[in-house]
Amino acid sequence: MSVIANNIANVNNTGFKPKTAVFSDLLNYNLNDTEGAVTELQAGNGVKVQRTYTSFDSSGAVQTGSNLDYAIMEDNAFFMVQDPSTGNISYTRDGHFHRAEREDGFYLMTDAGKLVLDQNQEPFMVEVTDVEKLQAEMEEGYEEEIEDDDEDDEENKPRVSLYTFRNPSRLTSIGNNEYVPVDADMEPVLIENPRLVTGALEQSGTDLTKELVRMIECQRAYSYALRMVTTSDEIEGTINSLRG
Repeated sequence: MSVIANNIANVNNTGFKPKTAVFSDLLNYNLNDTEGAVTELQAGNGVKVQRTYTSFDSSGAVQTGSNLDYAIMEDNAFFMVQDPSTGNISYTRDGHFHRAEREDGFYLMTDAGKLVLDQNQEPFMVEVTDVEKLQAEMEEGYEEEIEDDDEDDEENKPRVSLYTFRNPSRLTSIGNNEYVPVDADMEPVLIENPRLVTGALEQSGTDLTKELVRMIECQRAYSYALRMVTTSDEIEGTINSLRG
């Protein structure tokens, strides 16, 4: 129920990926005998939540018109972001960024105040048009010489980039729609030609209808289990009263 409630609560959060609870069978063990003995008295039947699984499949996108918004249109791809105070690296699919001023210029940042990194894993600096300089050049009749762009310089130009992992299921959530690798030796892999849409945002992956169905199933299962426990207690009480 906690997993389902979290998915529903994030139905409108950009780039959110819902989680699925994975259950495992509890092991049975023998009672009232030595270790290794097999008896008819056993306990431990049932299931428990082993872990939660997150699917990083792409969702639909919605146009925003902002050139600082980016929508990821491929599976298992992430923006690499860095906390400017601690230097810690994390990953997110939420492409709702803004331009923030720092000591040496303007940088692309997340709503949580983290720097967006480029293909070289460096903070991405946003170019800002100097309006006063541009106006002065226009008044002076300044004409800029047009030169052919160097292909090598264009390839090395910093850009908003996406990264992936060989095993994305090993990413764990740290809140704020961000993830970090479980294992320290997991290395991010740069996606050379990412499917990235500017001026749009990826919608939440939560399917509200599916989550509501799961919630009903969970409530029914809990109700049935509670009824079984109640019946078991009544039987034990009857047996104890007959013994007395």
